[in-house]
Amino acid sequence: MQFGFYKDGKLLETREYDGLTSDIMLNIVENILQEFDIKSFIYTNGPGSHMATKIAYVILKTLNILRDIDFFAVSAFDLNGTKPIRALGKLYFIKEKETIITKRLEDFKQSSFFMPKSLEEITILEQNEPNYHIAAVS
Repeated sequence: MQFGFYKDGKLLETREYDGLTSDIMLNIVENILQEFDIKSFIYTNGPGSHMATKIAYVILKTLNILRDIDFFAVSAFDLNGTKPIRALGKLYFIKEKETIITKRLEDFKQSSFFMPKSLEEITILEQNEPNYHIAAVS
């Protein structure tokens, strides 16, 4: 899990944490709120791990309601150079123009994510709900 800290739209610092989002995110956010005067959060709303996205959304929505901290979303593709993102097994999310599809890829290594040097490099979405791309099993 990565966090980037920005002031006036410019990256000041990044921090990386190991562990499952469900196990570590709440404690990390609590520590960040004690250390910084946070005005807003931006999180990746997908595609990617549905569980991590749900947990991040619930925590940030709660802070939005209780502490009036704004939060926005960004596509995970904006943070990995639009490379395939692992979905499940050998299925990957692929962005083709403005459409996201799933495709089976053999021997593909997951691309790494990065924090942009400036928030001007990404598209910040006002719509912050999770963006799921795998249909329900029927």
